[in-house]
Amino acid sequence: MSDHEPHAPAQLTEALHRRLERIERLLEPEKPERPAWRSVTLGEQRWAVSVAILVAVGLQLALPTRLTIHPHWMLPALELALLVALAVLNPHKRIDQTSRLLRLMSLAMVAVISLANGWSAVKLVRDLIHTSASPGALALLGTGGAVWATNIIAFSLWYWEWDRGGPAARAQGVKAYPDFLFPQMQQEGIAEPGWEPSYPDYLYVAFTNACAFSPTDTMPLSVWAKLLMMTQSAVSLITVVLVVARAVGILQ
Repeated sequence: MSDHEPHAPAQLTEALHRRLERIERLLEPEKPERPAWRSVTLGEQRWAVSVAILVAVGLQLALPTRLTIHPHWMLPALELALLVALAVLNPHKRIDQTSRLLRLMSLAMVAVISLANGWSAVKLVRDLIHTSASPGALALLGTGGAVWATNIIAFSLWYWEWDRGGPAARAQGVKAYPDFLFPQMQQEGIAEPGWEPSYPDYLYVAFTNACAFSPTDTMPLSVWAKLLMMTQSAVSLITVVLVVARAVGILQ
C-alpha cells in the first residue's frame, strides 16, 4: 500500500468542501451596485448658470417695450438683484450646500424669468394673430428669436433646479430616483467616474427639446419632467410657426 493512500479520503473531503464553497458563492445574490445618481460628488460651479441668467436679462431688455411688463426694466432688475443676493449669501465657488431661503430665492428668480418671457410670448402671439401691421421680417425674426432663446434658458433653469432636488441635493446624492436619465448615468466607461450633470447639460436638453419638439438622448422619467418638456415644446412650436409664417408673408 502506498504512503499517500491513508490521506486520500481527507484530500477528497477538502476538495469537496472547496467545490461546495464555490457553489455557495455562485448561488449568493449579487449585491446591487450603487446607482450613479446616489453618489456624492463635488458641487458644480455657478459661473455657467450665472452667464445664462445674464443672457436672459439682456434678451429681455432688448425686446420692444410693447411686449414687456411695464416698467420695461422692472423684472430684469429684479432678476439681477436676486442673482447678486444669491452670490452674496452663498459665495462658495461650488453649489454644494443650500438652505430654505437660498432655495426659495433661486426658484423665485427662475419664476420671474419665466413670467417675463411668458408675458412676452403671449403678447407676441397676440400681435401676430390680431395685428395686420407688423415690423419688417428681420425685426420680427429677431424679436421671435429672442423670445424663443429666453424660453430655452427659462426651461433649462427649471430642469436644473428641479432634477433630483436641485444642484446641491444632486451633489449630496440624496434622492433615490432621477428625474432625467442622462446617457452617462446608464453605462460605465463613457464618462469619468462620479460624473454629474451640470447646467450646460440641462441647457442642451432644453435646446434639443425646443428644436426637435421631443426628447433626444436624455429621457424624462418623472411626471413633472415630462409635463415641463411637453409645455416647452408647445411654446416653442407655436412661437416658431407663427413667427416664421408671418415673416414669410412679409417677404412675399
